[in-house]
Amino acid sequence: MTRSRPDRCPGALRPWSADDGLLVRLRLPGGNVSADALLALLDVAERHGDGHVHVTTRTNLQIRGLPAKPGTTQLAEPALAAIEDTGLLPSRTHDLARNVMASPQTGLAGGRADLRPVVGALDAALLAAPALGALPGRFLFVLDDGRGDLLDRTCDLGLVALGPDEAQLRIGTGWGPVVPLEGVQERLVHLALRFLEVRGAGPGAAWHVHELASQLVAPVPASAQLPDRSPPLPYGSVPGGEHVPVPEDGLDRPAVERLCAAAPELVVTPWRGVLVPEESS
Repeated sequence: MTRSRPDRCPGALRPWSADDGLLVRLRLPGGNVSADALLALLDVAERHGDGHVHVTTRTNLQIRGLPAKPGTTQLAEPALAAIEDTGLLPSRTHDLARNVMASPQTGLAGGRADLRPVVGALDAALLAAPALGALPGRFLFVLDDGRGDLLDRTCDLGLVALGPDEAQLRIGTGWGPVVPLEGVQERLVHLALRFLEVRGAGPGAAWHVHELASQLVAPVPASAQLPDRSPPLPYGSVPGGEHVPVPEDGLDRPAVERLCAAAPELVVTPWRGVLVPEESS
């Protein structure tokens, strides 16, 4: 694929200029966000933006209508500092690199493995590798806990749990080896670093693994233990909690306060919703 421009997927340090001001995207590995952080981000949106918190199909959060530094397309420092104070931007250098999607119900109900420790370990490993700050903003890790809910999601790197202790790697549009879940974050980081080595340079550099001229690893057949695809998580009461839809215009203060009063930790889902875990989970 030939490109004539670099990736422009937005972040806090690289906002998108829209008609109503700057749009900022904050990446939530596994879609996980604390009630405190979500309330703090709503405060930022009310003070500096359009007063709403928006969600994306990549399980991230967005706020929009934000001010720019005079004469630039960069976020005004007071707004950027306020975002950093929420704790949702742990690294300026890795603003664009933390695209990690995981099965929203993992560890709450169902699935073959609890991938919450894998999500945390992968996020820490990404932040610990300075070179990975250069990953394109569209580069996506997808972790399916074996229930098949994310099998239809395209990804650059990822895995599907085959049991509580092992998974098959996803590499672009193909499959990698079956590996232990313990330490799997190091394998994914190694592959991401390899992608950066071979993607090319300049505006024509690859954004995705499937765009590479050669494969990162030799292809492997899909395991017979892979699950069937499962449908999107329905809204309403589901195993492990309540799946709440998010309106197209985002979450206002009453909506955010209802969510945050229901649970201390929330999960943004790939279906423009928020999963509120059961109190006992």
